Amino acid sequence: MSEVQTEFLFEMDVELEENSLVIGGTPEGMRLVAYVTGGTFEGPRLRGTIPPGGGDWATIRSDGSLKADVRVCLTTHDGVNIYATYGGRIVMPPELMGVLGDREAAAATDPSKYYFRTAPMFEVASNSPYAWLNGIVSVSLGRLTRKGVAYRVFAVK
Repeated sequence: MSEVQTEFLFEMDVELEENSLVIGGTPEGMRLVAYVTGGTFEGPRLRGTIPPGGGDWATIRSDGSLKADVRVCLTTHDGVNIYATYGGRIVMPPELMGVLGDREAAAATDPSKYYFRTAPMFEVASNSPYAWLNGIVSVSLGRLTRKGVAYRVFAVK
């Protein structure tokens, strides 16, 4: 196989607390934490809600890019809990970096003007109808929203 092929899994809308917890400048970069307050996900094979409690332990690096470090749980419509972790990058031209602190401006910014990609990995009980998630690698296309972030998640085939 010479090319990567994907299959759409779901769209995920993640609601984040209005203000991030700012740790400040560290040896790794400017550290901040954005806590998840809720959300939803829906796709052809699974759907449900995102309970509060996860977050993104993000770092704004010296080159201005944001390094994501996310942990979140998904609860399917039939009550199965899925643990997801993912890293990724948000890279914006310098003139757009200010939108990261302004949700209205961020949501109004065309996602084609910035790079926002993550690589979610999933853990779910082995006896679950969603156990197939344990054996895949996925990628996502992200965008900034008024409530937080949204992703289109794809399994890599």
